[in-house]
Amino acid sequence: MTFDVDRARRDTPGCAEVVHFNNAGSALPPAVVTDTVVEYLRHEALVGGYEAAAEAQDRLDAVYASAARLVGGEPDDIALTDNATRSWQAVFYALPFGTGDRILTSRAEYASNAIAFLQVAKRTGAVVEVIGDDESGQLDVEELRRRVDGDVKLIAVSHVPTQGGLVNPAEEIGAVAEAAGIPFLLDACQSAGQVDLDVTRLKCDALSTTGRKYLRGPRGTGFLYVHPRLRERLEPAMLDLHSATWESPTEYVVDPTAKRFEVWERDFAAVFGLGAAIDYALGWGLPAIETRVASLAATLRTRLADAGARVHDAGARKCGIVTFSVDGTPAAEVKARLAEADINTSISSRTSAQFDFTARDLPDMVRASVHYYNTEDEIDLLVAKL
Repeated sequence: MTFDVDRARRDTPGCAEVVHFNNAGSALPPAVVTDTVVEYLRHEALVGGYEAAAEAQDRLDAVYASAARLVGGEPDDIALTDNATRSWQAVFYALPFGTGDRILTSRAEYASNAIAFLQVAKRTGAVVEVIGDDESGQLDVEELRRRVDGDVKLIAVSHVPTQGGLVNPAEEIGAVAEAAGIPFLLDACQSAGQVDLDVTRLKCDALSTTGRKYLRGPRGTGFLYVHPRLRERLEPAMLDLHSATWESPTEYVVDPTAKRFEVWERDFAAVFGLGAAIDYALGWGLPAIETRVASLAATLRTRLADAGARVHDAGARKCGIVTFSVDGTPAAEVKARLAEADINTSISSRTSAQFDFTARDLPDMVRASVHYYNTEDEIDLLVAKL
């Protein structure tokens, strides 16, 4: 089936202004997302914040349903948050750890997650262990299987790392975790919106993501999926009058759904913008999006290599994030040169992924992340401006 790129670009006003290859940072939103946010804010300004929210309860319920549909869960499994890190932290900091408990993670793990591991290890005496990569550069599932024992209390992995095009083998990791009865926390911050996700197939106990990246939603939005088998065992590190009810002067009851990981106050305009973004993605179909994005990224890697750039993406399966360097030219200089031509990229550096940069001895890299509204002509322009 042919992907209607012209329609995607008509729906995206920013395509007329810039060549945007920073989708792994914050993608250009479709007009329907911006319109949804602005229209709600205008209505809220006319009738009052509480009143507008009360009128919009059905719309709010629909956002939970859409998020659940995106990942193959149920609405009660979804918590709405303000970013992927808060989603991830809500589960991680609710897990009990003690001396000698082991946390297994990947070499490609993101800085925020790794810092949380190290903080909890310092507090509790738990141990953080990094699973090595196989010959393709993805997490070595056989090594993971060998390292599992009764002391392992969590397997936590980034599905797609921020610093490259790798897609970690989450389904196989989930199968190992499920067989051992170990919670599996999957960071889908970079995969949601560009990879077709199904929590049943992934076998994850929790999955966190953001709105602003490949889902093309507003900044300051995200959501969390938590399977009942995990959430029933966890009391969040922080509760409020939304995540729990105050039953008597000395008693409270935690919400039985994933809303136990939420807080009461939220930006309703942004939440409805997130819902519009998810519905827009679902309208295209995630398999079609994944095929389009992966194909464009493969084209970009080939043309960069042909032009003499060094492409650094690892893994048997790759996605829309492309990282590269140009010999003799610092990444910041390459990024600045592209910006002068209205081409948006970003930089991946050691501070975002110490385990991976150290193991592979990577330089600072330019990160060009494609989305389905990008074109081969834009790819050619990027390569020509190196």
